[in-house]
Amino acid sequence: MITFPGYEAVITRVYENKQDHVFEYWNALDESEKKQLLDDLSDVDFDLLHRLFSSKELMADTRFEPAPFIPVPATDAERSEHRRARDAGVAHVRSGKTAAFVVAGGQGSRLGYEGPKGKYPVGQVSGKTLFQIHAEKIVKYSSKYGTAIPFLIMTSRANHDETVAYFRDNSYFGLGAGNVFIFPQNMIPSLDTKGKLILETKKNVFKNPDGHGGSLTALYTSGVIGEMKKRGIETISYFQVDNPLVKIIDPVFIGFHVLRAADISSKAVRKAYPEEKVGVFVRFSNNTIGVVEYSDLPEEKTFSKDEKGGLRYSSGSIAIHLFQREFIERVTAGTEISLPFHTARKKIKAFRGGAAREIDGFKFEKFVFDALPLTEKNIVFETLREEEFAPVKNASGVDSVESAQKMMDDQFRSWLAGRGVRVPAGVKSLEISPLVAVEPEDVDPGLTVPDAEKVYLG
Repeated sequence: MITFPGYEAVITRVYENKQDHVFEYWNALDESEKKQLLDDLSDVDFDLLHRLFSSKELMADTRFEPAPFIPVPATDAERSEHRRARDAGVAHVRSGKTAAFVVAGGQGSRLGYEGPKGKYPVGQVSGKTLFQIHAEKIVKYSSKYGTAIPFLIMTSRANHDETVAYFRDNSYFGLGAGNVFIFPQNMIPSLDTKGKLILETKKNVFKNPDGHGGSLTALYTSGVIGEMKKRGIETISYFQVDNPLVKIIDPVFIGFHVLRAADISSKAVRKAYPEEKVGVFVRFSNNTIGVVEYSDLPEEKTFSKDEKGGLRYSSGSIAIHLFQREFIERVTAGTEISLPFHTARKKIKAFRGGAAREIDGFKFEKFVFDALPLTEKNIVFETLREEEFAPVKNASGVDSVESAQKMMDDQFRSWLAGRGVRVPAGVKSLEISPLVAVEPEDVDPGLTVPDAEKVYLG
């Protein structure tokens, strides 16, 4: 057995769990590298890994029906209900009970950009980044509703330091350092096909992020959820960094959430076509609401039609949720309920036989929508795709920066038209700063749009 002062307990746990192969290159490491490896091993939960490897995969409930949802209003009664919800939501936000939470652990490599995806420029005229657009929306919401809305940002090990520096160097885009909380996602070791830990290099264990469901755990382990409790925050608005069209603080959505005393609320859009790669909201056999991934939806249900000829399973998840702070505390504080892990067999870059090579192994992660079935108090709220869902995932084509910019341009023109503001025919590209408007009602009817090819209203 190897020895190292101060790490006796860690070393003993490694040997007791028959994972001592991680010390294969021990004699080739200097003192600081040995300490680095032991530090890497110190937070490994061997009992959890054993359970995950033994179970291999989550058994999903295959008995479900389409979930009920609050539809886009089409009648006077529904519009009246939405107005009441908006009033309740505005009151909730004004009282300082709402925070914004973005999941931003991804890199921009699929977009041909090296760095945090949140730093990718998407403003079609201004060149503003995703991070800046989101931050400026929160600045506007805070001003509009007379409150300070905290901005919670979950990063990854790969982009944490760069994200922190970006916000610091840009003076937190006007939010104030005390209202921005940046914290990294938790990591979990992967295992090879024999259940063994994998070395990424001689001095560290291969770990992967624990999934977007791990964002709730990270809120707890980082201490951020405790800080939100001190501030009187009750509702946390969750979204993903690559969607520049998102309504981060939506009073109507928040109002329904509050009036119906939901622990979780989720937004949905109608699927564009049966095979669209989005999860769908369902009601399981035990009457709980949840999401079934598109890859797990049986073909007969994927193409199933309702009595009007539309898709029966039509409510697509767009990763926009509201979480009650108390619910997050319950599922992350080691109580009787918690999010399950999912297992995926993947190719993993490992250090073996003195060289880097690719091996088969298992990665474990949590999905945030698995929180839904843990409570009976959750709602699904339908929204329009063109108003709120423009993901930037690809360099070109579907769900690309070009498609997102087109949707943003269309939205801005719609806002102006609705307020009676004329846009000259020569304007080819139009952008409205979030600091000017986050909703159509924010647009000044007396605004004049310059006659230029590119126009930025900021």
